[in-house]
Amino acid sequence: MTHATKQDTGAPATRAVPAARKAPGGAKGRRAARPGRGQGGWTPWLYLAPALVVLGGLLVYPIYQLGLISFLEYTQAQVSGGEPTSFQGFGNYAALFGDSQFWQVLLATVLFAAACVVATLAVGCALAVLLTRIRAVPRLALMLAALGAWATPAVTGSTVWVFLFDPDFGPVNKVLGLGDFSWTYGRHSAFALVLLEVVWCSFPFVMVTVYAGIKAVPGEVVEAASLDGASQWRIWRSVLAPMLRPILVVVTIQSIIWDFKVFTQIYVMTNGGGIAGQNLVLNVYAYQKAFASSQYSLGSAIGVVMLLILLAVTLVYLRLLRRQGEEL
Repeated sequence: MTHATKQDTGAPATRAVPAARKAPGGAKGRRAARPGRGQGGWTPWLYLAPALVVLGGLLVYPIYQLGLISFLEYTQAQVSGGEPTSFQGFGNYAALFGDSQFWQVLLATVLFAAACVVATLAVGCALAVLLTRIRAVPRLALMLAALGAWATPAVTGSTVWVFLFDPDFGPVNKVLGLGDFSWTYGRHSAFALVLLEVVWCSFPFVMVTVYAGIKAVPGEVVEAASLDGASQWRIWRSVLAPMLRPILVVVTIQSIIWDFKVFTQIYVMTNGGGIAGQNLVLNVYAYQKAFASSQYSLGSAIGVVMLLILLAVTLVYLRLLRRQGEEL
């Protein structure tokens, strides 16, 4: 028999493969990979619905009322049940932006928040590096002490700090030999005192977050830098900081949001904003306008301005979080 098959000649046998199998990444494959827009596509929203309803009631409606009041003439009469007398439009915002005190308070808020952020990051990062250098028992004691400061309510912490720096009974003045020096009398000393309290209750977040990031860095990298003769500061600046950049950006943005809207520490430690309002920040300034002066429209306008500023910072924060997730 002289007939030779393809198997006899050694040629590989080929079989027709369906197009769908040949190109799993084709149009049909891509459509199959996408989440369905039917019942399965709505499943995550069903799980999120209870939380969205709660957030809508707690956030959306108050923000709507805040914006509405900022466009009305809203005084004590309206709080007592009367109807708003007139629609002001952007008149409240024009009056607010035309007030020189508003710009002074805004500048003081920005500078105070920036100082708090820088000090918090410096203390938190330094202690995070220290945690990697000490033994287990001191490390545990430091972390417990830091978490204790983190868990302390703002009112309680502020009251304790006012007592510690009290000119008559506080131990700090006695130890430093300052006599009856009043920390809350001067503008800069009062801001410095509040800054210390804000850093005290804020650095644990930075410390724990950066410490976790340092522990994730391969030890061989730090060891190689040490063998090359790099100092601890050079290792942090040239090795650790670039590798921890996503984490540092996140904790920086988070600290900006927290420190920009400080209220309790200023209000408690400076007795409502200091002598003649010398220690006002935007949150306390809005409180004074709304509740002390019964100018609820101006207080609401200040709240809207703060909301827009923090919303811009939050959008940057979310974008950086998304970018960090893509890098990971």
